[in-house]
Amino acid sequence: MQPEHYQAAPGHQGQPLAVVVPPPAQGAALSVSRTRSGLVGLTVAGGVLAFLSLFLVVPFLLSNTGAAGFLIGFLASLIPLSVVLAAVHIIDRWEPEPKRLLFFAFTWGAAVSVAVTLLIQPFFVIAFQFSDLPDLQTYMATVQAPIVEEFAKSLGLLILLLAARRQFDGPVDGVVFAFTIAGGFAFTENILYFGRAIAESASPASDFAQVFFLRGVMSPFAHAIFTGTTGLVMGFAARRWNTAASIGAFFVGLLPAMFLHNRWNSMGQGFLLDYIVVQVPIFVLAVGGIIFLRVAEKRLTRQRLLEYSAAGWFTRAEVQLLATHGGRRTALAWAANAGRKRQMKQFLKATTQLANTRQRILGGRDVPLHQAEERQQLQQIVSLRAAIAG
Repeated sequence: MQPEHYQAAPGHQGQPLAVVVPPPAQGAALSVSRTRSGLVGLTVAGGVLAFLSLFLVVPFLLSNTGAAGFLIGFLASLIPLSVVLAAVHIIDRWEPEPKRLLFFAFTWGAAVSVAVTLLIQPFFVIAFQFSDLPDLQTYMATVQAPIVEEFAKSLGLLILLLAARRQFDGPVDGVVFAFTIAGGFAFTENILYFGRAIAESASPASDFAQVFFLRGVMSPFAHAIFTGTTGLVMGFAARRWNTAASIGAFFVGLLPAMFLHNRWNSMGQGFLLDYIVVQVPIFVLAVGGIIFLRVAEKRLTRQRLLEYSAAGWFTRAEVQLLATHGGRRTALAWAANAGRKRQMKQFLKATTQLANTRQRILGGRDVPLHQAEERQQLQQIVSLRAAIAG
C-alpha cells in the first residue's frame, strides 16, 4: 500500500445504511455490471477456443495411442488430475475464485495450450540442425518442450490477468490459476504417455505401470510447480496492476518455469538421485511457499477487516471469527444449529471479498469502481447479518 492511495473505510456509526453509504460514483455501477459481463464473455470465448482446439488435439492423441490406448489413458489420467485439483481446492479455500474462471483455466490447459504447443513446436524443429534421432529427442525434451509448453500454458495466465483483473489480484490467485492450467495440460499429456505405453509396447501392462508410476505417482505436480512460478510472479505484479507490468511479469515469470522444466526433462541416467536430491526439495519448498502465502492472505484479511471494525461495521470479536479457520468453523457450527448455515457461508464469503476489495482500493487499482463495489458489499453484509440474526 502506498500512502497516496490511502482511503478511509466508510463509516457506519450505527446510522441507517442509506445515510452512511455515499451514492455511487457516476458510471461505477455500470462498470461493475460490465465487469461481470466480461467474465461471461471470457468463459464463452475460452469454451469456444477449447472446442476448436479439440479438432487438433484429439486426432493427434488418437493417432499416437489408438482408441483403446486413448480410453485407458484418459481414465488413468483422471487420477493425477484429481490430486492436483484437490490441491487447488485446498489452496483456494480462503477466497475461492469464480468457477467460470477456473473452468477457463482448466480448458485452456487441457486443450488450447496443447494445441498452441502442437502448432509452434514444428518451427523449433526446422530451426535446428540434428546429427541423429537421439540428438533431436534431447533437443525436443530439454529446449523445445520447456520453452513452447511454458509459453503456451502461461499465455492463459496472461489472458486471465488482463481480462479478469478484479479476480486475479495476488500471488495465491496466480498459483491457483497456474496449477489449474498446468493440471489440465498434464491431464492431456498423460493421456498421450499412458496411451502410447499401451499402443506401442510389446508388454503394455508393465510399461503402462512404469509410466503411470513415474508420471502419476512420482510427479503429478511437476507441471503445476513449473507454471506455478509464473503464476506467482504475475500474482505479485497484479497487486499493482497495469498492462505493462502484467506483460513484463509474464516474460519474467516464464524464466524460472522454463528453467525448472528444463532441469526436470534433463534428468537421465541418474534420475533417482536427481529426483531425491533436487526435485523433492523443490516440491517441499513449493509447499512451504504456498503455506506462507496462505498465512499472509489470512493476515491481510484480518488487517483490512480491522479497518472496517474501526469504522463500526464489525466488532473486534467478529473480526477474530472471520479471519481465522477456527473462528469460521465455530461460526458455521453455531449457524448450523440455528438453521442458518447457508447465510453464514454467504456472510463469510462476502466479508473476505470485502477485505480484498479494500486491498485493491488501497493499492490504487480502479478506485472509483472498487469503491462502488465496496458500497454494494457493505449493503449485502448488513442484509446477511440481519438474516443470520433472524
